[in-house]
Amino acid sequence: GSWTTPLAPGADLRTDLPRYRVWQDGELTDEPTDVVDRWRDDLVSFLIGCSFTFEWALSESGVPMRHVEQGRNVSMYVTARPCRPAGRLHGPMVVSMRHVPPEHLSAAIRETSLLPAVHGSPVHCGDPAGLGIEDLDRPDFGDPVAGEPGDIPVFWACGVTPQAAVMASRPPFAITHAPGQMFITDARDEQYRVA
Repeated sequence: GSWTTPLAPGADLRTDLPRYRVWQDGELTDEPTDVVDRWRDDLVSFLIGCSFTFEWALSESGVPMRHVEQGRNVSMYVTARPCRPAGRLHGPMVVSMRHVPPEHLSAAIRETSLLPAVHGSPVHCGDPAGLGIEDLDRPDFGDPVAGEPGDIPVFWACGVTPQAAVMASRPPFAITHAPGQMFITDARDEQYRVA
């Protein structure tokens, strides 16, 4: 039932996200801007890292951010790869994708590998079919983002994965963030770097 977190003293997880998703039996029922009236004493909160946190490292290394250049959210896709079940909870991995020029691929892998708490290294580089993704122009979440000729699609684990687990496992009730509408703290992105 706790709606506080040591990651942000004084924050309220019921009101401090831009948008929430409310789920009943695995079905999305609402997208409110606060969930005070829906909060229950038996809820457990999980805060997981976000790939947006590592974008400063990519930018500092010269890796272009195509979605930022285009004023769009990253593209996110439900994959054909199942996550390891946790009790009755199961579902497919969701990935975020960024187009990376080949000359920046090693920097993208190196820089994100130093940030394992915020999704770390890519889970896949190259052909999206290897993840069961059929069409990069039709993301399941976020926006379609155009790459430049020669760009390589690079995929990272995504914080929307719990929503895919809610849809697959169909718990009676759940609250998540809306895609691209995360909880933000005052922690500096650099503090998550391990080296």
